[in-house]
Amino acid sequence: MNIELSTLAPTQIYHLMTQTVIPRPIAWVLTDSDKGNYNLAPFSYFTPVSSNPPLLMFSVGKKPTGEVKDTTRNVLETGRLVVHIAHEPLAEQVTQTAATLPHGESEIEATGLELVDFDGFELPRVKGCPIAFACKLHEVKEIGETPQSLIFAEIEKVYVDPQVIGERSDRLVVEALKVNPLSRLGGSQYATLDNVFSVARPK
Repeated sequence: MNIELSTLAPTQIYHLMTQTVIPRPIAWVLTDSDKGNYNLAPFSYFTPVSSNPPLLMFSVGKKPTGEVKDTTRNVLETGRLVVHIAHEPLAEQVTQTAATLPHGESEIEATGLELVDFDGFELPRVKGCPIAFACKLHEVKEIGETPQSLIFAEIEKVYVDPQVIGERSDRLVVEALKVNPLSRLGGSQYATLDNVFSVARPK
């Protein structure tokens, strides 16, 4: 079956892309809405894009009203954000934080999540998340007709739960199955890892 994207509406293209580009990692992004009133939202158009500088990129659409989403607004105002890699036990809370709330209303309070200090960084992190990146804003690029906001975040610090770190003397090893990260599929579906295998790369 060949599908011509020129025949599809943007919403149809979105559903096609999210069901075919799978699995996708989820950026669970915490920002400061108003000096301690924190916003938390998930984004699955998300990837690392550079290691020097160390950059993450995620794409943020608009609210159903056409307004800029709180994550974009907060990042532009404060220049600070924490990107979490959530795991399976937090799937329900990740989904709940995708709800559109009025600006200034916190997803933290709505979900009952607990925050803890992120040592040496202005913003806290979500307790229980195995991985979190403390970031500063690198760039926001608007793209498309809507448009989408591509947010480039430069990593300053990384938190890794000691329980997911493997034993190796020469470098840090993060054990993927212990992280048990959530990944996004189409619709309301998530996936988790149940197998990790290696294939030797050609020399």
